[in-house]
Parts: sequence; C-alpha cells; structure tokens
Amino acid sequence: MKKRLLSVAAAAFFGAMLNAQQIKFEEYDLPNGLHVILHQDNSAPVVTTGVMYHVGAKDEVVGRTGFAHFFEHLLFEGTPNIKRGEWFKIVSSNGGQNNANTTNDRTYYYETFPSNNEQLGLWMESERLRHAEINQIGVDTQREVVKEEKRMRMDNQPYGNLFTNVQKNLFTKHPYTWSTIGSMDDLNSAKLDEFKAFYKKYYVPNNATLVVAGDIKPEQTKKWIKEYYGAIPKGTVYPKNFPKDEPITKEKEVTAYDPNIQLPAYVFAYRTPGNKEKDAYVLDMLSSYLSNGKSSVLYKKLVDQEKKALQVAAFNQGLEDYGIFAFFAIPMGATTKQTLQSDIDAEIKKLQTTLISDEDYQKLQNQYENQFVNANSSIQGIAASLATNHVLMGDTNLINKEIDIYKSITKQDLQNAAKKYLNSNQRVVLNYLPEKK
Repeated sequence: MKKRLLSVAAAAFFGAMLNAQQIKFEEYDLPNGLHVILHQDNSAPVVTTGVMYHVGAKDEVVGRTGFAHFFEHLLFEGTPNIKRGEWFKIVSSNGGQNNANTTNDRTYYYETFPSNNEQLGLWMESERLRHAEINQIGVDTQREVVKEEKRMRMDNQPYGNLFTNVQKNLFTKHPYTWSTIGSMDDLNSAKLDEFKAFYKKYYVPNNATLVVAGDIKPEQTKKWIKEYYGAIPKGTVYPKNFPKDEPITKEKEVTAYDPNIQLPAYVFAYRTPGNKEKDAYVLDMLSSYLSNGKSSVLYKKLVDQEKKALQVAAFNQGLEDYGIFAFFAIPMGATTKQTLQSDIDAEIKKLQTTLISDEDYQKLQNQYENQFVNANSSIQGIAASLATNHVLMGDTNLINKEIDIYKSITKQDLQNAAKKYLNSNQRVVLNYLPEKK
C-alpha cells in the first residue's frame, strides 16, 4: 500500500510539473520571410536572442565540405558597424555571453544579456544577417582556428574520428556522409568568392528563425525587430533535394585505425528514420532502455556483472533526414569482438521477441518525464528548443507536446522498432583499432 501511495504521489507531482512546464510563445513572419518566435518570462532579468539558419553540413557540396561550421566562426569577424575583434568584447562588457554551434542540419547563434540590453542583442544579430564582413584576413584567421579545433577535438583525441568513420560508411549518397567539421583540404583550397557566395545563398531572412526569450515586453520587442530586420532583403531559398541512400540489406564490415588509442572499439550502426518520424522517438527510448545509467541492460550485464566491457553504449543520433542508431563497445581484457557482438545481438533478440517488463517500461516513462521537466529550465534552453522545433521539426509547439509522444509509446512499439530496424543485415560494423606502429 505504501509503495502504491508513493507512486500515486509521484504521478501527481510529475503531472503538476508538466502542467507548470507549458511554454507560452507567439510566432509570426516578417514580409521578408524571417520567422520570429517570442517567449516572455519575466521571472529573471535576462534575455536570449538567437538566430537559427537552416543550413548545416549537409548543404555543402563534395570538394567544399566544412563551410557551414566554418561560418560559425567566420561570422564573429565583424560587420561595417562592429569592428574586427570587437564582437566578444561588446558582449562581455555589457554583461552578456554568446556562442554558436553547427550540426549537419542547421547553424545557431545566440547572445544572452541582462534584459536592459535586449536591444543590443537584437541589433548585433541583425548586423550578422544584414552584412557580415567576409574578407581574406577573416578567412585566413578562422582557417587556423578551425584547424586547431579539428586537431584538438578529433585528430589528437582518442576515438576522435570514430563517429566520422560511422557516417562515412553508413551513408554513401546522402551528404550526411561527411562530418560537420569537414575537410581541411577543402577549406584550404576554397576561394574568397566561394565563402561570399555561401553567405549570400544561405544567410537570408527567409532561411532564418529569430527567437527572443526571457524578460521582454513583446510590443517593444516587435518594434525593434521591425526596425532592425524588416528592411533586410529577402533571398532565394533553394529546395533541399538530397540524394537518398538505398536501404542496407547486407551487413557491411569496415576497419579504421586511430594512432591515439590503445584499446579497440567496435561499433554496430544502423540507418534509421529522421527526427520527424514517431519511430525516431521510439528508437531514442530503446537506446535509453539499453544503456542509460548503471542499471540499464547493457551496462549492468557487460560492464558491471560480467566485466566484459570497459565501456558500452547504445545511442540514437537524431538528424533531419535520417537517424543513426549505434552500439559502441570497448572490450575489457581479453574479451573478443565476437563475444561483445554476440552479447549485444542477444539483447537485440530479446527486444525483438519479448516485451520489456512493466517495471522497466515505467522506469523509462519516468526518465523521460524527468528529462522533459529539466530540459527547458533555462531561458537559453527554451530559446534553442523553440528554434529547433520550428526549423527542423516544423512544429514550434513540440516544446510542449513532445512528452506526449514519448508517453504514447507502448511496449509493443519498442518491440516493433527493434524488429524493423535492428537486424544484422541492416548494419555497418566498424572495427576501430589502434594504429600499428
């Protein structure tokens, strides 16, 4: 009885939190196509201004990869009204912070200021969109920055190029086949006019979403937005007709080497549906069931109990056009690849033939409700979620509805997804080995 009362209390608590979690917003378009999302929250005197551009690594072409990520750096070089090297100084001297990030599908820039500097954030982002400086000194400087980032994050990092090798082999036609950071040879050989053309093509209002979240007065914010963004000319948005990969019907095994590792890693990767499909949510939940936390299936068996693996994980990488579901394992001691593969395959087989227990199912639901409550606990997080849901998911209000999708997933859905997507003839096996001296 006591346990029952506790579960009822927990359900009531989560229900109250979920109701309190409703994120209110309004959205509209300027005549030039810029999509605007406003979220008012006057509980703290801060405002985040973010702009998400629907351009990522997949929008590049063979021989010129790395451009989208390169612009994440290049567009802090300045504008006719912000001198070179001044961007970060302006932000920090006005009590703010800023950053940018790039994925295969989009690029996002933001500033968070005390709310008395909201106007400054709006003006700075309009400067970036209206007339960023694209010149040779900026390109040359940022090439070196990106090269150093690649060395630090990938080339000199143990297992740093593992995911790049997964992408390269899981996709052959679709541009997800290359990494976001791209090729240094491509960036080195690109001419200044090519960088200018990329900016002109993708950095246009009708390929952008502006989000302003926090301690705002919406009517004043709208006036500033009209003043700073309304006169920026509309551009041409080109259709994203990317080549599609044929379904994988036969297991493919590949080997790559890394000079920075001493222990091998093995990856079993599957190409799965893009983010908008319900099955993407189901697979996300499956990955949590298999390896989220020390009580998860794979960790408990292979790391904790049997000591066969130093690390093991199942992860679901959601992308706009496809997804990647992969198992990753580093063996412990003399454990062979075949042993790890057999154990992972056995867990997949269980999922395909037996429904998970009620207890495990409820634990998953609790995890996702908890994640949902925590996901938008900051103004920066809310701003990014609103922009992402509009740009990549086509539904800004997913910020409020996404938990309902997870709650609607049944044990049968989990089993059906395992049957449909996680078969050995549908995967790429990557042997990621220490480079021989």
